[in-house]
Amino acid sequence: MALFEIRSLRKQFNDHQVLKGVDLDVMEGEVKVVMGPSGCGKSTLLRCLNRLVEPCAGSIRFRGEEVTGSGVNVRALRQQIGFLFQQFALYRHLTVLDNTTLALRKLKGMKKQDAAERALHELDRLDMAGHAHKHPAHLSGGQKQRVALARALAMDPAVILLDEPTSALDPVMAREVAQLIRKLHSERVTMLCVTHDVEFASAIAERVTFLNQGLVQAEERLCVLQNNHEHPAIREFFMTEKRTP
Repeated sequence: MALFEIRSLRKQFNDHQVLKGVDLDVMEGEVKVVMGPSGCGKSTLLRCLNRLVEPCAGSIRFRGEEVTGSGVNVRALRQQIGFLFQQFALYRHLTVLDNTTLALRKLKGMKKQDAAERALHELDRLDMAGHAHKHPAHLSGGQKQRVALARALAMDPAVILLDEPTSALDPVMAREVAQLIRKLHSERVTMLCVTHDVEFASAIAERVTFLNQGLVQAEERLCVLQNNHEHPAIREFFMTEKRTP
């Protein structure tokens, strides 16, 4: 069953057309990976899905319901869609536990003790319960990403959107995040991840959606896209990534 059904999605900033008619499905329990060159619209696509950015045209159906337009309860929608930002977006003045409970208390109205129990469950699930009383400054990049994931999971979302989750991490930490995503996938957590990291993409999914110039240009197994694909933009992208140290 499709969790997201995206059709003819368009987004323009002033005179710059970023998304030019994107069609994409995200299935329940799937890890969907979107790749493409910088500026192709990957992050804008994610932000359209939870209405951080307003689409100009097209349709986004979430669990069969249209979620574009003025009549949608955007706050309720966002509670069903977890979002991981590139730079973790943790509050530096709050502890790990307080970062994880904040949305539970403010958005779901949970009592402090109930929120703490829920948060500690998710932190323990990601091997971070022992760091609950630390501040983000005392965590590694991989640990910060685990806290950000725990915060998203604590809200019990239907899907988690990941925006370049390894861009701020070294290769070892990136592999840790890949292992974590595989673990969550085994637990049927639905995820949509945009990345430029070929190694990371290959570790979490077999198939990749290739976005370029505001359009989906291919949906195929990564090994097919990597091996001299007939589309020149796809060949250029993967040749460039191979040359990147």
